Amino acid sequence: MSAAAGADRAVAHQAGLRRGLLGLGSNVGARRDHLQAAVQELPAAGVQVLACSSTYDTDPVGEVLDQPSFLNACVLIATALEPLKLLDAAKAIEARLGRREGVRHGPRSIDIDVLLLGELTLSHPRMTLPHEQLLSRRFVLVPALELDGELRAGAPGAPRLADALAALDVTEGVRWAGPPLTRPAPSPRG
Repeated sequence: MSAAAGADRAVAHQAGLRRGLLGLGSNVGARRDHLQAAVQELPAAGVQVLACSSTYDTDPVGEVLDQPSFLNACVLIATALEPLKLLDAAKAIEARLGRREGVRHGPRSIDIDVLLLGELTLSHPRMTLPHEQLLSRRFVLVPALELDGELRAGAPGAPRLADALAALDVTEGVRWAGPPLTRPAPSPRG
């Protein structure tokens, strides 16, 4: 973990916020612009952006393989929002940025997934924490580990993301595509 991310982790802990991880993806239109717009929207939703990963061009996975490649990134966050409220905030940002419902795993202008939220575990019809596919997707693990090589899938005894990445087939296409997304400027409140 970078010194800046470590300092932000300490600030988040002192403020009583939970540290989390979001996954971003886009494969329609100006992909990087869509990811950056999502990052810029997070503070207004009560989500502090601690660090942003580089962007990665990735092959589609899941139910729809015949579609353009995705641009993916991860964002370390701090928030006081509870899991379902954070999911609602992510879905509201997606809607504001023009995401329309379509085929599951199909093309989309923006996708925001809540991957981790502190050490919380949750099994709810609307979401699972840690995200149910967190440990099986290279396009999530590579940018997540760029941000923090010590991340675990929840509590201290949970699997390390680095171990999960090492166990995956290296043929799932994940290619570095560009520098980190830009963190929003801090608000005047701090």
